[in-house]
Amino acid sequence: KPRGYAKGRARKQSMKIIVTGGAGFIGANFLNQLVTPLPQHQFVNLDKLTYAANLGRRRALDSLPNYALRRVDITDMKAVDAVFDEVEPDLVVHFAAESHVDRSILGPREFVRTNIEGTFNLLEACRARWGKDEQRLFHHVSTDEVYGSLGETGLFEETTAYDPSSPYSASKAASDHLVRAYHRTYGLPVKITNCSNNYGPMQFPEKLIPLMILNAVDRRPLPIYGQGVNVRDWLYVTDHCEAIWTVIEKGAVGRTYNIGGNNEMRNIDVVDTLCNIVAEETGTDPGELLALKEFVTDRPGHDMRYAIDASRIAKECGWEPKETFDTGIRKTVQWYLANQEWVNDVRSGEYRKWMDANYGDRTG
Repeated sequence: KPRGYAKGRARKQSMKIIVTGGAGFIGANFLNQLVTPLPQHQFVNLDKLTYAANLGRRRALDSLPNYALRRVDITDMKAVDAVFDEVEPDLVVHFAAESHVDRSILGPREFVRTNIEGTFNLLEACRARWGKDEQRLFHHVSTDEVYGSLGETGLFEETTAYDPSSPYSASKAASDHLVRAYHRTYGLPVKITNCSNNYGPMQFPEKLIPLMILNAVDRRPLPIYGQGVNVRDWLYVTDHCEAIWTVIEKGAVGRTYNIGGNNEMRNIDVVDTLCNIVAEETGTDPGELLALKEFVTDRPGHDMRYAIDASRIAKECGWEPKETFDTGIRKTVQWYLANQEWVNDVRSGEYRKWMDANYGDRTG
């Protein structure tokens, strides 16, 4: 095991698990993946139910005896304490966050409150009840964006210095530092994972991949920042969820693990791939969809390249992604085409108001 870190302890046979942000994209996939096959554990979903939440994501779980939802804003310490007193959790898996970079540029205050103050409240709730008990665990889910931007070569390692570019990534960096500080200062048992760009079923349509799929289907313009040459490492969401659970079970306490998909792609190539798959799946001329591409003013402080070195989680925990970009992206397109009711649901209301206000008719 790594020097200076406690060996990963076996979790209890039956745990009470709080999952924050379980109505969001990754949190919902995490719960869908684990609640049914792990009936010995009790899962409690703490979610503020903001614009990005969709309760249709969790309907299949509602009837299960080992699942419950509590509408909680993690910035409300009294509400957090109340649910911790009720549940008495053994494990907290912390997904809840404001996560869209564009929104953080337009309105950073909510990102500071949720991502920093909210994480602080959860850590305080755990510290007050757990102390240094390593049968308990706070697992913090973070992003590779905390590391900033890479040049044409190199990879983000767990030891890479933090250099966040946006209010979103800065707020996540601050939350990471708080989690580490609570481990070093108070002995709170924690683990941190920093993931690359997720994609897959149930992702809110403001993000690149679902936005391009749905706009292509609707024959709306496909807005691409700059020249589309920014590079991201793409991680299929169920691979990410499996990696998190693997770290919970096998990772060392106090340790950070990077999670990547080994799928570096330029944004323009992602859009081209999506156009071709949507065309194939819908019997459309791909040229008709490719002609919808529209290059727009670049995002302020747009990081050029992200790429993950995921060798630590492979070596210490035995995890590697199952999906290639080719297999994952086709599954993703097929899911959106087959779930139009879900799409119509999340594209209404607050999402529609925000998109109209900030992007007009360009993004649908």
